[in-house]
Amino acid sequence: MSTAGPRPQPANWLLLVADELHAGCLGHAGHPLVPTPALDRLAACGTFFTSAYTPSPICVPARASLATGLEVHETRCWDNALAWRGAPPGWPQALAAAGRRVEAIGKLHHAGSGFPLGFTRQQRALHVDQGLGQVWGSVRDPLPASAGPSPLFEQLGEGVTEHHRFDLGLTADTCAWLQARAEAPDATPWTLFVGWIAPHFPLVVPRRWLDRIDAARIVLPARGAPRHPWVERMAGFCDHDAALGSDARRRQALHAYLALVAFVDEQVGRVLQALEDTGLAATTRVLFTADHGDNLGARGLWNKCVLYGDSTRVPLLLAGPGVAQRRCTTPVSLSDVDATVRQGAGLPPGPGAGCSLLALAATQDAPRRTVLSQYHAVGSASGAFRLADAHWAYHHYVGHRPELFDLRADPLERDDRAAHEPARVSAWEGALRDRLEPEAVDRAAKADQAALVARVGGREAAWRLGPRGATPVPEEATR
Repeated sequence: MSTAGPRPQPANWLLLVADELHAGCLGHAGHPLVPTPALDRLAACGTFFTSAYTPSPICVPARASLATGLEVHETRCWDNALAWRGAPPGWPQALAAAGRRVEAIGKLHHAGSGFPLGFTRQQRALHVDQGLGQVWGSVRDPLPASAGPSPLFEQLGEGVTEHHRFDLGLTADTCAWLQARAEAPDATPWTLFVGWIAPHFPLVVPRRWLDRIDAARIVLPARGAPRHPWVERMAGFCDHDAALGSDARRRQALHAYLALVAFVDEQVGRVLQALEDTGLAATTRVLFTADHGDNLGARGLWNKCVLYGDSTRVPLLLAGPGVAQRRCTTPVSLSDVDATVRQGAGLPPGPGAGCSLLALAATQDAPRRTVLSQYHAVGSASGAFRLADAHWAYHHYVGHRPELFDLRADPLERDDRAAHEPARVSAWEGALRDRLEPEAVDRAAKADQAALVARVGGREAAWRLGPRGATPVPEEATR
């Protein structure tokens, strides 16, 4: 994206969101194997937030917070079945009420297009499956012993899936949408949300992207020390690593994932080129992020759903007119997006406690700012909470001992310091309890999930409802 010439007051927002993208798997983040020229260029001409986090390491709750600026315990969108229905309202409704064009193309993963989500139009809308989502994941109290064999890698390696076709189609639709805005300009400012599925599993990708990754240089992550009891229970519920079964297949999974990252970068590049070619870049701010990360084999874990940075950190880039060219180390969250979009549209703040990324990018780094992540979804016997600043990460597990990591000395979070620093643990627990009461939030999540389970006919009926793998793509959305 060009930064030359005058910087008029921007009128438009382009929000680009990938799914399950590890924050470290990008060239500008230091990854040695993945070619991401489009995102590297975006990072170079704007602000790269190096400590960005998701409010929850699973799709639906994270996206509800992105839409509203509220934390998971405030939206009560606890898991992949309790999706956002437009209440509490967020930036889409606020912008639409202010007379802006607010549209979406691709994966939103809310309750469905029939709910008052605020978007004036949705194309290729991908929401929770059949309006229900992953109901079986709401069966948590008590948590069943096992979900059975993991389906995560039933498809793996070279190929084409409905998800791939979906992403290619939405890229084409987005470029056409930008061209239409340029050909029929009006005074109405717009905000466009674009949501790709990749690099979310299934880890299947055409050969041309696999060939961009030097598979011989892939290094398997360290499995590390014995896992925390809460994490061990999660792994036992659905053992994705056992489903891979060999180092050869683990390398194949990493190869496919990195290739999907390269695929996403190419899609972003096509959209950003269309923005330039149409002349809309001069009046448009761009935000790129993802809903959560992926463990990618660290600690023997795959998928997301835990509190470690592999799962909770996200890429976050902000660029466009008036945005500083810098790396910002202030910890930020997807729950800050609501305040960001509102400020950029000239609207007052919403009810969330987030801070505008535009403001954070323009001020001195604040390494002691804390951000919250939490998890109450599939495979968890109790609620889990992460509170982190740029130096420390504190993990609170209801019913279990905590964890504490020194992110400066131990960025991979391998050395739990909780037993060695009781005073610091106590201070961090106090800071968490200033925000919420973990036990009360855990009870609220389980109560809402129990009510859902009862509505669908009880535990046995709920256990049979919802996709076991990725959310299926509506047939019409792949055309």
